[in-house]
Amino acid sequence: MNLMRKRIPLFPLLLAGLLLSSVSAGAEQFIGRASVIDGDTIEIAGQRIRLNGIDAPESWQACRDAAGRPYRCSKDAAFALDEFLSKSRPIRCVGHGKDRYRRVLADCFRADGERVNSWLVRRGWAIDWLRYSKGVFRGDQAIAQAARAGVWRGSFEIPCEARAARSKRRAAC
Repeated sequence: MNLMRKRIPLFPLLLAGLLLSSVSAGAEQFIGRASVIDGDTIEIAGQRIRLNGIDAPESWQACRDAAGRPYRCSKDAAFALDEFLSKSRPIRCVGHGKDRYRRVLADCFRADGERVNSWLVRRGWAIDWLRYSKGVFRGDQAIAQAARAGVWRGSFEIPCEARAARSKRRAAC
């Protein structure tokens, strides 16, 4: 009994597999040297990237330290982020869509694997934005609050609430 082998062309199958694997989650990646725009926004190769699930003080926002003295918490957050990023380059960001300002929403990582979004919250320079994070950074925020780190060393207005008050609208935090 002579069985004939049917030939299956492999190239179309390999091509389909490659396309499916590259589209798998639809996530864009950005890798390079990051420039800090503010406490929760960076830029890599001309692309603005908003750190996903966190919210840092606005540039015009003032916080108060433990003694009640005002300080520029936004500036401190941006400087802390810049110093943190400079210690392990390049930065890799995995995008998950865009915000209304056309910035890529992303989870970012230093070359050593440290998660940037988490670090900012754990150090008290950003808060867990529950509306978008679904509580992913809740533990990091508890650490910052317990240590009275960053904005938690005194008093501050939640950035989302500060933006709403400034534009005289209801907060959608």
